[in-house]
Amino acid sequence: MVTDSHVNFDKNMAVPNYEETVHQLDVFYGIVKRQFLRYQSPITGLFPALSNEEVVANVRDSIYCAAAIWSLYQAYRRIDDDRGKSYELGQSAVKCMRGILQAWIKQSDRVEEFKKNQSQRYSLHSKFHLITGAEILSDADYSHLQIDVVSLYIIFLVQMITSGLQIIYTQAEVAFVQNLVYYVERAYRTPDFGMWERGTKYNEGLPEIHASSIGMAKSALEAINGCNLFGEKGASWSVVYVDIDAHNRNRNIFETLLPRESSSKSIDSSLLATVSFPAFATHSLTLLTQTKSKILNELKGKKGFKRFKRDGYKSVVEDPKIRFYKPCQTKDFENVECEWPMFYMFLIIDGMFRGLKEQVDEYQNLLKQVLTKDKYGDPCVPMYFYIKKENINAERKDPLSQERHASYEGSGEGPIFLWNQALLVISQLLTAGLLDISQLDPIMRHLPSFSRPRATGRYSAFQGTARDLVVQIVLIAESMRLQAMMGTYGIQTQTPHEVEPVQIWSSNQLIKVYEHLGVDKKLGLRGRPSRPIGALGTSKVYRVAGMTVLCYPLIFEVSEFYLYRDMALLIDDIKTELQFVSRYWRLSGRPTVCLLIREEHMRDPQFKEMLDLMAMLKKGYCKGIKVRIGRLQNLLASSCIAIFTVRA
Repeated sequence: MVTDSHVNFDKNMAVPNYEETVHQLDVFYGIVKRQFLRYQSPITGLFPALSNEEVVANVRDSIYCAAAIWSLYQAYRRIDDDRGKSYELGQSAVKCMRGILQAWIKQSDRVEEFKKNQSQRYSLHSKFHLITGAEILSDADYSHLQIDVVSLYIIFLVQMITSGLQIIYTQAEVAFVQNLVYYVERAYRTPDFGMWERGTKYNEGLPEIHASSIGMAKSALEAINGCNLFGEKGASWSVVYVDIDAHNRNRNIFETLLPRESSSKSIDSSLLATVSFPAFATHSLTLLTQTKSKILNELKGKKGFKRFKRDGYKSVVEDPKIRFYKPCQTKDFENVECEWPMFYMFLIIDGMFRGLKEQVDEYQNLLKQVLTKDKYGDPCVPMYFYIKKENINAERKDPLSQERHASYEGSGEGPIFLWNQALLVISQLLTAGLLDISQLDPIMRHLPSFSRPRATGRYSAFQGTARDLVVQIVLIAESMRLQAMMGTYGIQTQTPHEVEPVQIWSSNQLIKVYEHLGVDKKLGLRGRPSRPIGALGTSKVYRVAGMTVLCYPLIFEVSEFYLYRDMALLIDDIKTELQFVSRYWRLSGRPTVCLLIREEHMRDPQFKEMLDLMAMLKKGYCKGIKVRIGRLQNLLASSCIAIFTVRA
């Protein structure tokens, strides 16, 4: 039976009236039922990559399918009478997200090992059995280490919870998600196999650092920081915490790599999903423009985009029986790479978020040229376009001269590629005016952090840096004698006793608190690994078990190392610490840095230089940054405060 599933690809305007809105939504509902829900496992809720696949479920494809279903759920919520359709769609998305969660929870022992050693031997699997959710491919048979998959899951988990869906049910699940944060927070130093599951462009089974994976992890950390996984019904112990210093390292490495994807790939189309929807990993107009321009200039073809240069996947030149290539084999794929139309839809969605009408119109027209219809009359986007074997040599001699053919040709003759269909649904809901960008992105990731409305129920949410950030400084003297001596030089300090009930801790004491976050004995999860707390982490005020705590930085830790006693080095470290905090602070509230002055510093011949530094800070500036010295009690109101609650 062929149904009327006409979707308007010609106009970018809102639907004019209520009846037409309901009709258009019902059209999309029919498409979603036929192209997604019919293939969703009734047991695990997972989706196959291709409609004819009966065994293997791909996590990344399942997430995008859930996102498409959730998008239609969001669109239906705008009308009064949806006849139960929005509930069905919302619960279908929940079932998929929970199916992935349950499959991963069974591998919690791998998460625990991965936190200690970021090795592919302990990575979470990216493919599972469609019906049982069991492991289906061993680590030797498939490259499971894909940091972007876990990060993508976290991003959509937060988006869906913020929209009102209940996905996380128990304390154990909260602990597991907290451990997913630990899983991705070291993406900046973890070589993985990337979005295309192949590692380096040479496809030799070797992972490498990918900008797309780091960017996804950076966005995931931003999205979930301070998120209450129980939504509006949550408690303080269902909040997820992020190490701001880990986030900052990911951001720095990501922005340093752009527009390059990795050491072996100068550019990769996967970066579109990172710099734009769904990650929105950078709001630097320069980096965004450079990355998009490089992708358009080097990878755009006639029927889609190449994934990266010399990509042999699905090319007729590639031997489908072999998993890895021989050395220098990628040369055979030069100029004959397959073209993937999914990036048309990524660019349509990007254009809608950024208000680029010309971009939307251009890729809508290109999308129309590659569309086919299935046996139900529903629009389908071929998985890829390839060059036939007899035309390979001619294409090598004259790139873009030969006709490219769809992965399947003719109506209803091939399997549906669900990832493409998910992007199609999302992009057309947007262009038809049925879905608003604020509904597709409830946490407003498409806006710069300082422009986002502060989310309710979040602690220390990433809000960005004001143009004239002031670094607050609290001077703590180790003893009253030292305090009196500093006072003779006109430098006011406080002793630990005077700041009570606020406690002054070392960063090592804070590490012990972090180690209790995400602990779950039943799942064998031990919480955060014992890693140092960086300069940004010690610039927050913490509320822990009823106590208010301020930590002094790592540079003031007592050490037997001889450089610890070098006063000139300590003074230089203080200046560097203040500059670092001022430059990279991205949290709401001002950073509050505790400078701890010890009696042994007073006995140092170079102590006068320390006094000169304190006098300079008192004037309100240090190497061009604004600082404010004051009593801790007076600075608390404007400080960034993180609330830690650990449930026994």
